[in-house]
Amino acid sequence: MLIPDLLARAISDHPDREAYVHGDKRATYAWLGRSAGGFAATLLDLGVERGDVVVLALGSSIKFAACYLGALQVGAITSAINLRLGRTEQRSIFERTEPRVTVLGDGAELPAGANPGTVISVTDLGPIFRADNPDPARLPRLSPTDPTCIVWTSGTTGEPKGAVYDHAGQIAISRNIGELTAPGDRRLSVLPFAHVGYMTRMADELDNATTIVMPGEPWTPAEHLRLVREEAITMVTGVPTQWQRVLDHPDLARTDFSGVRVAGLGGASIAPELVRRMRDTLGCPVLARYTSTHIGDPDEVVANTVGRPTPEVEVRLVVDGRTGDQGHDVAPGEVGEVTCRSPAMMREYWKDPERTAEVIDADGFLHTGDLGSFDADGNLRIVGRLKDMYIRGGYNVYPAEVEGVLSEHPSVARSAVVGIADTERDLGEIGVAFIVAADEGVAPDLGELKAWCRAQLADYKAPDRLVVVDDLPVTAMMKVDKRALLARLEEDA
Repeated sequence: MLIPDLLARAISDHPDREAYVHGDKRATYAWLGRSAGGFAATLLDLGVERGDVVVLALGSSIKFAACYLGALQVGAITSAINLRLGRTEQRSIFERTEPRVTVLGDGAELPAGANPGTVISVTDLGPIFRADNPDPARLPRLSPTDPTCIVWTSGTTGEPKGAVYDHAGQIAISRNIGELTAPGDRRLSVLPFAHVGYMTRMADELDNATTIVMPGEPWTPAEHLRLVREEAITMVTGVPTQWQRVLDHPDLARTDFSGVRVAGLGGASIAPELVRRMRDTLGCPVLARYTSTHIGDPDEVVANTVGRPTPEVEVRLVVDGRTGDQGHDVAPGEVGEVTCRSPAMMREYWKDPERTAEVIDADGFLHTGDLGSFDADGNLRIVGRLKDMYIRGGYNVYPAEVEGVLSEHPSVARSAVVGIADTERDLGEIGVAFIVAADEGVAPDLGELKAWCRAQLADYKAPDRLVVVDDLPVTAMMKVDKRALLARLEEDA
């Protein structure tokens, strides 16, 4: 069964169930099916064929979903552009995908030099959605290995890379998603639709006839809490930055979470204190997305690990996968690069065999760039990223591990650690901790924070410098932007 088949089943079984809620707009599964069919018919009339690319340069919306599903019906590959990407990054995506059709959202502008193919304005979608569905004879015969989407990185490490997923991969994701999804969930979707968390989960949403409730863009904690109160939300996710802002918002006290079945978080390192606050406040299980954790796991497991591999996922920890020595596993309990193999992983980077070969080895294991170790119970603990790790005095330091300890200190609300060159001593690199104070106007003390870290970690992992900030910058995907922090240090120097 492919994704269009799942849509047909959801329409047949739950025609009047809300598929999407966005502001004052509500769309049932019956409406979603008709609109997707109208868009599919338009694509066929424009000559779009199986394997062509359709670019969606519009924000998260019900129209976005209908266009994506319509493109899937004709075998087109959807390339969604996060509108927060820069012009250079957007132009790079257009150049590499050579789309046949581009849907352009309100306020969106094509980057100079881009070739978008046929442009459809989002304001023209109304009559397109009302068009008759295409004759089934016009639709191509699809295969499980047909690509469904290209998910682009946020661009914080340079030119965006496009991860390609197919029907089989999305259906495998649905099989392995575990307790994060239940039939009939009303899910508060807080990340942009261009994010991997939406683009690769269409099969799961349709298989469970999920209702997706959108808080709008830009995301705010006030709207997040309002939707929990008014939309009977049963499942909500977010990155740690979002959850911290939700828990600190004054509307939290008047928000009833009794209907929430489960809360998920991921995308960045997690402080145990945040997990405890979430569980105490929401009164429901908190799960970490990745491998993932399970209902009933202790707070420390949810905060400090990403759980155990699901049945269809193989995980190996190797000695710095960049060396190409794919058979060299680390010793038990030691830190290594996380590599995984599963039917749910991306199949390749879009038209980039060289980069694909760098991250997917000859045995089919994906080198994630994450660094981790297994605990005695088989839970995977992520300690950082290869690109974030720094070497102080000959010892590896993993910022995520230090951030987790710092965030437990009562004077720290949020933290981010980066490594920089040591210009004063002969240590190679040193750690700089950016701290958001728990009490406004009361700056944490570096000596106290160093002693706090040394009590729980090796002494060389304690940060050497402290920078107190009002807030931490975030990327388009709501992750802490460490490139911006490093740029600030360079400017200060």
